[in-house]
Amino acid sequence: GKQRGRVDDEAFQPLADGEVRRCLAAQEDAGVELVTDGELRRDSFYSFVTDKLDGTTLWSLAELLDRMDDKAEFEEMLHTLDVPASAIKNPTCTGKLSRREPLAVDEVRFVKQHTDRPIKVTLPGPYLLTRSMWIGRISRGEAYQDKTEMADDVVRILRDELTDLVAEGVGFVQFDEPVLTEVVLGEECNRRTFM
Repeated sequence: GKQRGRVDDEAFQPLADGEVRRCLAAQEDAGVELVTDGELRRDSFYSFVTDKLDGTTLWSLAELLDRMDDKAEFEEMLHTLDVPASAIKNPTCTGKLSRREPLAVDEVRFVKQHTDRPIKVTLPGPYLLTRSMWIGRISRGEAYQDKTEMADDVVRILRDELTDLVAEGVGFVQFDEPVLTEVVLGEECNRRTFM
């Protein structure tokens, strides 16, 4: 509802607060020793970065279709996903990447108010973000000449976030890299993937 504009941030935050408290209680009742906020404020495990970073735009795969270098391959990938192209949103690099606000520090501060257990934070990893955010025809420009140059900023952003999370007392940060299975197991590791 929030992403579609049906719920504004002022109405969303109290709802999310209540659900995060319920999530924490369920983890504690189950005996979980290392708790998370359940990522309940995020629209997906990686597209939420568009809300936190400058230089990104959140576009549906349908909106990206006409901007792809290899449109036929992209259409084949959409067919393989077997979901409407409008259903998946992708954070796309459209300018110089920088943190407008921390990715998870505010989530941690809220969780710390409601538990005394150690906290784990999950974040999308640098390979996932670089691979998914770089759309050559869109991302190449004044800010970046190539994906490697953009990756340096992705790593810097994640390093700064990690430093801030450690300062907040977070003992465990998990960087998710599900796309790496394609590199290790896949025959076509250069093929575009949207998670």
